[in-house]
Amino acid sequence: MSAPELPGSVLDAVPVLPVVVVDRVADAVPLARALVAGGLPAIELTLRTPVALEAMAAIAAEVPEILLGAGTVTTPAEAEASVAAGARFLVSPGCTPTLLAGMQATGVPFLPGTSTVSEVMAVLEAGLTEMKFFPAEAAGGAPYLKSVGGPLPQARFCPTGGITPASAPTYLGLANVGCVGGSWITPGDAVAGGDWERISKLAAEAAALG
Repeated sequence: MSAPELPGSVLDAVPVLPVVVVDRVADAVPLARALVAGGLPAIELTLRTPVALEAMAAIAAEVPEILLGAGTVTTPAEAEASVAAGARFLVSPGCTPTLLAGMQATGVPFLPGTSTVSEVMAVLEAGLTEMKFFPAEAAGGAPYLKSVGGPLPQARFCPTGGITPASAPTYLGLANVGCVGGSWITPGDAVAGGDWERISKLAAEAAALG
């Protein structure tokens, strides 16, 4: 099965983008398959563990039907290494001019992280309209994003950080939100215990939010 085509934008791929931490390479492929089985064929695998790049490569090789992204990208070198491992999009927690240039150089879509109006304006000045809003709940949540949409309606977001199944619909109801990032879909105990059925169920519930 071939890799899915982007629907024009990472923000439009799925309503909830699973934000995933993998501690063991052996968990990567069954976890990705569980997400696909639940109806969420996309994953943001964060670069928070030493095995993240190896896990990415395993998913790219064995679960090509999932839209594979790299999260927590903080340097141009990480951006380059992620794409080399098979990532088809990149997500950063924040954004500097150096990181922005590094992600642009990879040639794949990316969501630079923002949390203030000035940061959103800086990304817009760079010619980009799609970005991450992080940490969403701590930085003002849905009311903040709604306010940003007044003066900067061209900016679209994937808010991530502290979002729950209960709060996700509020974010998804905003005109400037394309999707939300959700870590609740792959809880650590479920991954550690290999409870892929539970993860598929959580993925199905999240997919229904869209």
